[in-house]
Amino acid sequence: MPGAVRRHSANGGPGPHELLDATNVRLLRELSADPRMSMSALARRLDMSPPAVTERVQRLERAGVIRGYRVTLDPAALGLPLTAFARIRPVAGQLARIVALAEELPEISECHRITGEDCFLLKLHAASMAHIESILDRFLLYGQTTTSVVVSTPVPRRCPPLPDVP
Repeated sequence: MPGAVRRHSANGGPGPHELLDATNVRLLRELSADPRMSMSALARRLDMSPPAVTERVQRLERAGVIRGYRVTLDPAALGLPLTAFARIRPVAGQLARIVALAEELPEISECHRITGEDCFLLKLHAASMAHIESILDRFLLYGQTTTSVVVSTPVPRRCPPLPDVP
């Protein structure tokens, strides 16, 4: 249509928002509930052919709407019963070193660049309070830390809300 702006993804295909029709939103809801679902089972749920569902999933992957599939592990079952969030306020010139250290330490499961007085928010898993302390001590060379230990998780990690479509 004249004057319409079409957004394209980095690979030249349709942008992510253009792909969020009613069928794809249903597809994403099903995959969010069970990421291990086979394409055949997904096709049956959507009343579509397996090739049509596979093509839709591949388009969503190419557009970056589906960024991956993962296994969710229980840190406590792996000997890491404590979870903590650490905010870090870097010393001038140490941003890159904090990112590098967060990437290097396997106990750090997430590192976010944030606004406010602190620059980073880290999520970490540890075997004990002494373990948390040893992890944080590594960051003290590059900035000030403020830490909160998780007592419980009433709302565990979940997918972001999907749009309502007609």
